[in-house]
Amino acid sequence: MVGPVPRDEGTRRRLAAQRSTDTKPEMALRRLLHGRGMRYRVHHPVPGTRRRMDLAFLGPKVAVFVDGCFWHACPEHGTAPANNAGWWADKLAANVARDADTDRRLAEAGWAVVRIWEHEDPVEAADRVQATVRARTP
Repeated sequence: MVGPVPRDEGTRRRLAAQRSTDTKPEMALRRLLHGRGMRYRVHHPVPGTRRRMDLAFLGPKVAVFVDGCFWHACPEHGTAPANNAGWWADKLAANVARDADTDRRLAEAGWAVVRIWEHEDPVEAADRVQATVRARTP
């Protein structure tokens, strides 16, 4: 577990204001899927954890996560802050490890996991989600 980072008041305020749910990329995906007639649960719990799926299709057991490029260390757009570099490296590595653990737990419980980066085209992301749901719907 990564401990608290020493930071100035401005950094503390910026981090506190950072949205963790209902982000713009997540909302764009939700609007597209809903517009296609797809119904889902929002922020559904991951079984056996305190974590939550961004979207859950309960019948076909499809979990969808919309990951921010910074917070989930996107290989294409992820950045490494210069201030407190060691702490941030540990923090982001812990986030990636937690994502992998979440994926493993869900797979063991029979769920398909769709991970979408915030930079992905929402229409293409909705197509991927829809294809996964359809493939798992009898």
